[in-house]
Amino acid sequence: MFEEFSGKFYYLLHPRPTVVVGSLCPNNRANFMPASWNTPVSEEPPTVAVVVDPQAYTKECLDFCGEATLNILELGDVQLVYDLGSVSGRDIDKVLKFKLELVESTTVKPPGIARSLAILESKVIGKYPVGEAYLYIFEVTKARVREGVADRFGFLFNEGVNILLHASGRYFYGVGSRRLALKKSV
Repeated sequence: MFEEFSGKFYYLLHPRPTVVVGSLCPNNRANFMPASWNTPVSEEPPTVAVVVDPQAYTKECLDFCGEATLNILELGDVQLVYDLGSVSGRDIDKVLKFKLELVESTTVKPPGIARSLAILESKVIGKYPVGEAYLYIFEVTKARVREGVADRFGFLFNEGVNILLHASGRYFYGVGSRRLALKKSV
């Protein structure tokens, strides 16, 4: 038997992987904003969609630069990721405030966060208003991963790697062990 869910509908679609969108802004500073509303869209071209609030400084920066890094941090960075999303880059320099060590990108101008497990260097190829938000479509120009945290199938969760999953508000989760389903003929 089902009952009506009293929370926000999208809580039923969480936890979700969180990326930290790195962008360059009109003031020539790097800015970083967590976004858990993201998803792969296509393999060819390699694309990812990310939802951005129209009032977010990141929207202004993405519109200015047209490029971004999508930084995937680990569960141990939960406080940093929450703090990055709790203040606006319009008001403070997040790189200085949170003492972020940056790494240069190879195909786009915005830098990545050095402590990331992986960085997707990306260019904006589309922006669409959807309800109260904008859906940005990024073409991934290069995917980089920290040595020893992934194989060709993705992150090595069985090896102690754990990405950050956002539940709601201040609640986050990690991932359990990777499991392989047996291929059976049906």
